[in-house]
Amino acid sequence: MKIVRLETFTTEFVGFVRATSDTGAQGWGQVSTYNADLTCEIFHRQIAPHALGRDALDFADTLALISEREHKYPGSYLRRAMTGLDTALWDLRGKLEGKPVASLIGGSPGKVRAYASSMKRDITPEDEAKRFLKLRDDHGFTAFKWRVGAECGRDRDEWPGRTEAVIPVVSKALGDGIDKLVDGNSCYSPARAIAVGRLLEDNGIGHLEEPCPYWHPEQTAEVRAALSIDVAGGEQDCEFSSWQLMFDRQAVDIAQPDVMYLGGLHRTLEVCRMAAAAGLPVTPHAANLSLVTMCTMHLLRAIPNAGKYLEFSIEGLDYYPWQHGLFLGDPYKIEDGQATVSDAPGWGIEINPVWLEAASYKVSQLDR
Repeated sequence: MKIVRLETFTTEFVGFVRATSDTGAQGWGQVSTYNADLTCEIFHRQIAPHALGRDALDFADTLALISEREHKYPGSYLRRAMTGLDTALWDLRGKLEGKPVASLIGGSPGKVRAYASSMKRDITPEDEAKRFLKLRDDHGFTAFKWRVGAECGRDRDEWPGRTEAVIPVVSKALGDGIDKLVDGNSCYSPARAIAVGRLLEDNGIGHLEEPCPYWHPEQTAEVRAALSIDVAGGEQDCEFSSWQLMFDRQAVDIAQPDVMYLGGLHRTLEVCRMAAAAGLPVTPHAANLSLVTMCTMHLLRAIPNAGKYLEFSIEGLDYYPWQHGLFLGDPYKIEDGQATVSDAPGWGIEINPVWLEAASYKVSQLDR
């Protein structure tokens, strides 16, 4: 069964991919979010030419071939574009076999515990605590993550004193019996990260994510060595060499690959195996409600070293207006703090045809 057509439907923020085989079988995937229109151009220029005519079901070697043929272009954009091919072909295979992707990779459908993940820094500690409590009461979340510092902030806070305020205010409001996580988004020098980490330890917070610039794993390793809480990272890393360096440096307690940033499910499974060899759990990054969260749900239902929970963005259309109308139905319903991987074939998601009709379209196909 050969790949004969690859189509993209894109806006600036989201790009879906449809793969079609010579039998007419089809599957849907997605390139990574943000600058998705640029990524889809790369998809047609640097991914599709190597994939057309190749096996639609046994495609691990095709992904390896793309890396080899495009060896002068390692890095984020190539991997984000590869994800569109990978995820579409997993969906195609799942639909042919009548199985969810989780089952194809050794797992099963079912529940996944989620943590409510805040993306906001322009929110007061009191307002953050208030909305967390409502989510706890309405949807049963038992774990929450909020933001400290400023993104790539060079030790600066979002505003002076916010970190020292938001940590105790939110932690105290949530109380006991709740898992508490914070994210530094590459804000801190090691010294500042360790100082913030001490404050986290004192307030019952057990997870510090990406405390230092992610491109300096030796800094994160210094922080990990100094703290008793878990230090997590890896969401931005898209090359295996970076992951191996991170593991060799013993920089993290928890690995956080992003399926979309990394190049798709095949490559993410390889990082999960690398993490397992290092004795580490995997709690992937999944920071919006495009297809990335569903892919991550299937992954967590299958890998033996799955972490404690799924990252589940709590931000709505005020923060992510581009999330509106992507899918039919409600694939991301949370009940009792858990998301559900259904037994529907493939990813179990139906993309909204109205959204597709309004998107920019391009096709690459096999010459006959």
